[in-house]
Amino acid sequence: MAPSLSQLASRLTERLDAPLPGHEAHLRMAPRDSARQADLSVNTRDCREAGVLVLLHPGDDGPSVVLTVRRDDLPDHAGQVSFPGGRREDGESLSNTALREAEEEVHLSPASVDVLGPLTPLFVPPSNFCVHPFVGHAPSVGSLRPTDAEVGQILRVPLARLSDPATRTTETRRLKGVAVDVPYYDVAGHTVWGATAMMLAEFLAVVRDAGFRAE
Repeated sequence: MAPSLSQLASRLTERLDAPLPGHEAHLRMAPRDSARQADLSVNTRDCREAGVLVLLHPGDDGPSVVLTVRRDDLPDHAGQVSFPGGRREDGESLSNTALREAEEEVHLSPASVDVLGPLTPLFVPPSNFCVHPFVGHAPSVGSLRPTDAEVGQILRVPLARLSDPATRTTETRRLKGVAVDVPYYDVAGHTVWGATAMMLAEFLAVVRDAGFRAE
């Protein structure tokens, strides 16, 4: 039997305090590009810092995760799927960045979230961001809605769906003029790839370690 959300949150707190799967998990969903695969670490980077929130909350079909979809009419990264998050402000902890950005993007009260711990930071070369993901648990999220001009849609995806191997697939894309095999998650008809997929891969590995299995 799968653990309840509260049991899973407790187990995740313990698991996140232990050594993490790290870049080994990231590589499962990294584009099959040797340059990208050698470029994951944030160590010694002169980069911009960002915090993102991997939020677990109750859903109609069990524990669910919040993702955002950028509007289709944006000039850059239209339709891109990501975790709520953004750039760190001066004097702000990275976990507080993740909470603040989630409030600004999806109307999530920071007071409703228990931050369970960090995942492994990831360097994103195209934007020169060092992204720091944090796992959070909210017993109730209220009425989430897009509250940022760039957010077009909020996805509340069952953890069981994300954990199903059938959700993961691969397609060929041209990146910088080169054909590259790109793993991605098919989530409610949306393609989750790149840095978001890589962080999601580590999160799902940690969730499995905490005893959650898709039924």
